[in-house]
Amino acid sequence: MDKATTEAINKAVRDLREGKLVIYPTETVYGIGADVFDEAAAKKVYMAKSRPFDMPLSVAVSDLEMMRTIAEVTPTVERLAEVFLPGPLTLIIKKKPNVPDIVTSMSDKVGIRIPDHPIARELARRFGPIITTSANKHSKPDAVTAQQAAKDLSEYAEICLDSGPCSLGKPSTIVWLKDEEMEIVRQGAIARKQIEEALDAKL
Repeated sequence: MDKATTEAINKAVRDLREGKLVIYPTETVYGIGADVFDEAAAKKVYMAKSRPFDMPLSVAVSDLEMMRTIAEVTPTVERLAEVFLPGPLTLIIKKKPNVPDIVTSMSDKVGIRIPDHPIARELARRFGPIITTSANKHSKPDAVTAQQAAKDLSEYAEICLDSGPCSLGKPSTIVWLKDEEMEIVRQGAIARKQIEEALDAKL
């Protein structure tokens, strides 16, 4: 990474530590993030997006090891992570008690993904698990450029890490894993057939 990008990430890490929000790029859409363990910061995300508190927020991590610190990683999760992560797949799995209920809307599950974007992963690697949700007002179109994200949310986040247009420009596929069953909660960049084939190959 160049010096300017490194300095911007340094600033974003400082902001996260201070309970502030940051706007950052992923391969899918731009996200707005906060410290997942800071309940006040999580509340700021809901308020910034005008998002109902009964709609859970997802979490971005840098790798599978970090995922294990906040959720229970089963062999099925490991298999899907091996095939699709980093990438546009969010896995809804059982959370650990250290994840505040406000993040998951009182659910014992949490949505987690490893973004396929160097800035997003470096931010998580440097800081730790980060709330990740699209950087737009609730029910408005997803932001696929930093300018779109800043237009909606710049008053809530001091820094917007601009990395140009998102490479995919569509949200991640959300998969709910319950025991050995799989449910597609949101169809995104990865097709159901791809996920089913990956799971079948494990058997």
